[in-house]
This record gives sequence, C-alpha cells and structure tokens, in this order.
Amino acid sequence: MKDSFSTLFYIRGSRVDKNGMTLIYLRITVNGKRCEISLQRKVRPERWDSKKGRVRGTIHSTQELNQFLDGIVSRVYQIQGEFISEGIPYSSDMILNAFQGTGNRHNTLLSIYGDHNEELSELVGREFSSGAYQRHLRTARHLKAFIKKEYGHEDINVRKIDLKFINRFEHFLKTSLKNCGQNTVTKYVTNLKKIMRICYANDWISKDPFYHWKAKWKKVERDILNERELKTIMEKELPSKRLDQVRDIFVFCCFTGLSYIDVQKLSNNHIVLAMDGKKWIKIKRTKTDTKSSVPLLMVAEKILDKYKVKGLLNNTDKLLPVISNEKLNVYLKEIANLCNIEKRLTFHLSRHTFATTVTLANGVPIESVSKMLGHSSLKTTQIYAKVLDKKLMEDMELVRAKFKFSG
Repeated sequence: MKDSFSTLFYIRGSRVDKNGMTLIYLRITVNGKRCEISLQRKVRPERWDSKKGRVRGTIHSTQELNQFLDGIVSRVYQIQGEFISEGIPYSSDMILNAFQGTGNRHNTLLSIYGDHNEELSELVGREFSSGAYQRHLRTARHLKAFIKKEYGHEDINVRKIDLKFINRFEHFLKTSLKNCGQNTVTKYVTNLKKIMRICYANDWISKDPFYHWKAKWKKVERDILNERELKTIMEKELPSKRLDQVRDIFVFCCFTGLSYIDVQKLSNNHIVLAMDGKKWIKIKRTKTDTKSSVPLLMVAEKILDKYKVKGLLNNTDKLLPVISNEKLNVYLKEIANLCNIEKRLTFHLSRHTFATTVTLANGVPIESVSKMLGHSSLKTTQIYAKVLDKKLMEDMELVRAKFKFSG
C-alpha cells in the first residue's frame, strides 16, 4: 500500500510579535499523522497566501523567502525518496528528524555497535569481563565482513535488519570461520540480538527482527576433576615459581568456586567474619551481578595466608597474584602434563570442580551450591547435578564389572 504524503506551510495569524510579524511553520503529514516545526522565518499575516502557502509580492525579500520555502519542499521530498529507495518504512517524525539532521535515518548497525562497545570498554572490570568485551569486538568485525560480502557496503541501516539478514549472518559464520562450533556461532548471533534489542528499545526500529529466531545450542559435556586428580595437582612438586602460583590460584578456586574475573578482584573487603566466627567470601559476581557467599575452607585460607606472608602483593588490595586468563590456561596445560592428567585443564574447570567434586559429591544441597556459585537460577546449577549423576553412573559401571556374576 502506497503511503499518503504531503507538506504544508502555514502561519498562526493570531500570534504576532510587537512588529506585527508571525512565524511560518512546516507541517509534514504521512498516512494522516502529522508533525510540525517552526522555520524561524517571519511574515506579516496580511501578506500570506494560505492557499498557495507562500508570501504575496514581487519584491526581492519576498522572492528570497519563497525560494527558501521551495528549497525546503525539495529537501523534504528528497528525504522521502531516500527512504523509499532504501526500502525503509517512514513516518512524519522520521522525515522531520532527518530534515533537522537529528533523526535516525543514518542509524547504521556498525556505528551503533561501535558506540555500544565503546561504552562497554569503560565498564570492563566493573560490570563486564574483558572476555565479554572482546567477544563483542569480534562480533562487530564479523558483521563488517559479512555486510561487505553480502551487500557490498561498509555498513547497513538498522531498519534493513530482518530475519533473512540474521539467518544469512549465521550461515556466513558457519562457512567462513575455521573451527567455529555451533555454540560459538550462536553466541555471535545473540550478541547481534542484544544490539537489535537496544535499537528496538530506542524506537530506531519498528519491530524486533529476532522475534521468530531461536538460538540453537549444542549440548556440551562439562569436564571436572575427580578427587584423585585434584589431590594430585595439590600435592605435585612443581619445577618453577610461576607454575606454583598458577596451581595455588587454580586450587583456591576449586575450593571457592570463584570465576576468573571475581578471583582477580578479590580483596580484604570480600572476606567477612560470619556469626559462627568463621571467615566467608562475600562477593557480587561480575557476570550476573548476583551475590555469592562461600565459606572459606581451610585449603583456600592457607593459600591466602601464604601470599599474605610472602608479601607478593605490596601496594595493592588484591589477595592473590592473578595473571591474565590466557597465560593461566597455558600454564595449566603444563601442570596437567606434569601431573599426567589427560583432561583439557582450563581455569574455568576449577569452578566446575567446586560445584561437583567439592560440594555436590559431598552431600551439599544443590540450593546451597547455587547460592555459593552466585547463580541467578537453580536451573544453571542443575547442570552440575547432571554431570555428577553421569560420573556416579560411570563409577558404578566399574563396580558392576568388578562384581559381575559369572553363574
């Protein structure tokens, strides 16, 4: 259906200034909805031709004013034509905003994403992790490459983002990125979803293009350290100070469940004395902004005391010498080799180990584990219970094999 579109210049003859002049207004109407603006130009009411929407007369100043009005009409119709050629639904507000140079006509995906990432960078370490920031930077780079390949442009208007764009972007990620699994692809697309939700909330788009899109997640088995493997790492004599420090931080998190970003910021302010006279870690998780409460077990407390005595953290309120996550994972691989552990040892494995081997396997109720981990939903914690059930089943298979009835 074709949009109805019109422009009109008019005056309010009853509103004159002390010099007998009144303002000229522009009205834009699209499909019966109008919006208006003062042009900051004045005319005497008796010289205004309401039928033509112009000033009567032939003097130079009159001709100049009418030419100004003609130019406005030309510019407004040009803006409307640009919306039509780009296939973007428009309203009277949008055209007026574009005319004023303050509208959303030039809101493009990558420019909005760039603003988002700039704001995100200022909150790294406080509300967001460095990893989350880097993932958004990578998503923006992939979007830029996709738009260039698919559309031949450097950017695209957000009003052109639809379900087809989303599905094509998802296909682009699967076919152009090496070693990019389904869950990684889905994370990139959900990052785009966040940006489009921002656009929708700000009325930069009229509908949510993700309404009919559903995230596809591939089930991943979470790995954990069993009691024997954890004990091996704790007791292994390591050949260097750097590996010893990495082992200490890893073991500390195996007994506290803290994530990398939270153990990195751990300070004395997070250690509190509870009513039972024992120390607890009380910290607000960076990722979910939920409170985590964990009793400070003896193993973890001894590690804190070790670095307090060594004085390795002078001029800082941090409790542990936490290096970059990337280096931690490289050194943990070394430790795994030295301990003859074939599992892929990553720092986040410590959190899984706390949830299963240290707590759930020792009878700690799942509700308590959820609170200690700082999960916002019990469903998240139940994943670890499933891991534990699988481990118990595997252990029982060994028992069955040992006591198999021979007949």
